[in-house]
Amino acid sequence: MLRTLFGPIFSVLLLASQWLVATPQAFDRLTFHNQPKPLSPEAQTEDWPRFLGPRHDLHSKETKLLKSFPEYGPTKVWEVKRGSGQAPVVVAGNYLVMIHVLDGKEIIECLEPETGKRHWSFEYPVRLGSSYGIRDATRAGPVIDGELVFTIGVRGDLHCLELQTGNRVWKKNLDDAFGEAPLFFGRGSGPLVEGDQLIINTGGDHTVVSLDKRTGELLWTTDSEWHASYASPVPADIQGERRILVFAGGMVRPPTGGLLSIDPQNGRLETMFPWRARGFASVNAASPVVIGNSAFITESYSEGGALINLDADAPSSAQWTAPRFGSQFTTPVAHQGHLYGIVGTGGTEMVCYEIATGRELWRDGINLESARLGRGSLIRVDDAFLCIGAQGTLIWLDLSPTGVKILSESQLFSAPETWGVPTVNKGLLFVNQTTMGPRLICYDLRDR
Repeated sequence: MLRTLFGPIFSVLLLASQWLVATPQAFDRLTFHNQPKPLSPEAQTEDWPRFLGPRHDLHSKETKLLKSFPEYGPTKVWEVKRGSGQAPVVVAGNYLVMIHVLDGKEIIECLEPETGKRHWSFEYPVRLGSSYGIRDATRAGPVIDGELVFTIGVRGDLHCLELQTGNRVWKKNLDDAFGEAPLFFGRGSGPLVEGDQLIINTGGDHTVVSLDKRTGELLWTTDSEWHASYASPVPADIQGERRILVFAGGMVRPPTGGLLSIDPQNGRLETMFPWRARGFASVNAASPVVIGNSAFITESYSEGGALINLDADAPSSAQWTAPRFGSQFTTPVAHQGHLYGIVGTGGTEMVCYEIATGRELWRDGINLESARLGRGSLIRVDDAFLCIGAQGTLIWLDLSPTGVKILSESQLFSAPETWGVPTVNKGLLFVNQTTMGPRLICYDLRDR
């Protein structure tokens, strides 16, 4: 009787309790600094749900971004203390997802982008090792797909979580399920969502596997002599046919690896092109750059770069090679008929190549020396290139076939290994400082 009389009140209370549970909360590692400026009503915004961006090409449609930095740099909105790892954050809607290692646990956290408050946290124990004096770290960025988020940890722990709640949908350890992959520094290749599939460069017993993204059930495998690399798979449309491109190559003697073109309907290997440094202590880590019916691949240890023809009517072949276009792990950006990249094992120079001919148009290391470029990353956004240098230098660049011009520069912080791709969403910039007090920092790049 009382429930009948007060039904509307019970409903309101129930909705209120659900709202309270779903509301993001401040937590002990969060410091809020300043409210960001209002977003311009003319600004175009776009989610950044994976580390290569919404179209897997390091381009964003965001506009109305601050291009001229004040003397003190862009305004800091908030920061969150974090653990080790270079995995970049991803953003979709009101959800930012990060993964890192802290206090012996791999932690997946979901934050509110504008405030840094936490929606949820999911964690599990993880064991770290080291190789060549480099300690293992989480390197594969999360992927947001609709109501789901996928992560691959450094030890191969694959999780599918609900984006809004952090509840686990399913999990799988890649080493246990598909064999241990021969890798130098733990796993670092991110997953690819392709329709209802989750496609992973697993190495081990299979080079590539496809799983049902909602259940984790195995759909198909692709086998070759090449193993898991640190490059993430990307989709491509080759002569109107859908393909998955995987730049494979693990820790094996003799070193082998290269570009695989795979039919996502059944896992059939359509073409393969060998491209791997001759030295054992080398990795394939930059993701393929899709350009029409071709793909550009690059490594920095001996071979450099090559534009590979993936025409299904002929064996894959190099349209041109560029021994001096060698990116260690930063993926180049293709824009208006040209390729721009940061090259060298230490990432010391920026280059521009003409895609049609493979001709190097310019190489610049002098103008950018003061910016401490190092192994920097580039994205194309708001009619310019935004670069984050390896020492925490933020640079707006005008890159064209005629050369490079620094538009604005700010030293956000001074810390090495700032290697993650910068993430921009709704006029906010998210950068991982991964050493000397690791933290995720949100900066205000809104310009009215």
